[in-house]
Amino acid sequence: MSSNSPDAPLVKLPPFDPRQIPVVSVDSHLPAVPLASLQPAALRQRFAAPPVWEPELLAEKKFLDREPMHASVLVPIVMRERPTVLLTERTMHLSTHSGQIAFPGGKADKEDADAFATALREAQEEVGLDPAFVDVLGVMPHYVTGSAFIITPVVALVQPDFTLTPNAFEVADVFEVPLEFLMNPAHHRHHVFEWEGVRREWFSMPYQDDSREHVTERFIWGATAGMLRNFYRLLSAA
Repeated sequence: MSSNSPDAPLVKLPPFDPRQIPVVSVDSHLPAVPLASLQPAALRQRFAAPPVWEPELLAEKKFLDREPMHASVLVPIVMRERPTVLLTERTMHLSTHSGQIAFPGGKADKEDADAFATALREAQEEVGLDPAFVDVLGVMPHYVTGSAFIITPVVALVQPDFTLTPNAFEVADVFEVPLEFLMNPAHHRHHVFEWEGVRREWFSMPYQDDSREHVTERFIWGATAGMLRNFYRLLSAA
């Protein structure tokens, strides 16, 4: 899960279904973050006085040859009785990361004052989340995707009485996953994929969503899973 060295050749990925890539291990041996540490007051304190910690994942191996672009995503923690994370499913026709589970977010505009402004603007444009419902806690370290996005994850608490109006061009679905589920490494699966001599690794966190008429598997993987794994490392640090 480390980035290519500057002199490493670019190896483009073939089309593949990440669900079909073997699981090599699951991190059931790691402790889950206690529910008490996932409550709003505890999260505020964690960002106000963060412990010494190291992100586990910083960069993916590059598979698109283009100039890096700065972007921000909102990591929206909805303050329900048991907190959840608001996620989107991207539409299939988008040029990058089509069909994937993602945080609301996107490329920085020159008019954006900072990463916070980018994340809030993009969340409003993508899913109609009014910034008045959002209380930003802070940021996590940059995460560089294989598609050359330098992402700043902006973590925020979200009041639960919001109304969403997703942008149908970009967003196929919006849903919530319990933060407690995502912060339990028993649900963190390691995948390995080799192509033309290059080894790529990533996490997945498949979630069986039974909140609607039919149970739907939300296959969280790649950059989204990587940033969630870093969030786990932040919250589990002593």
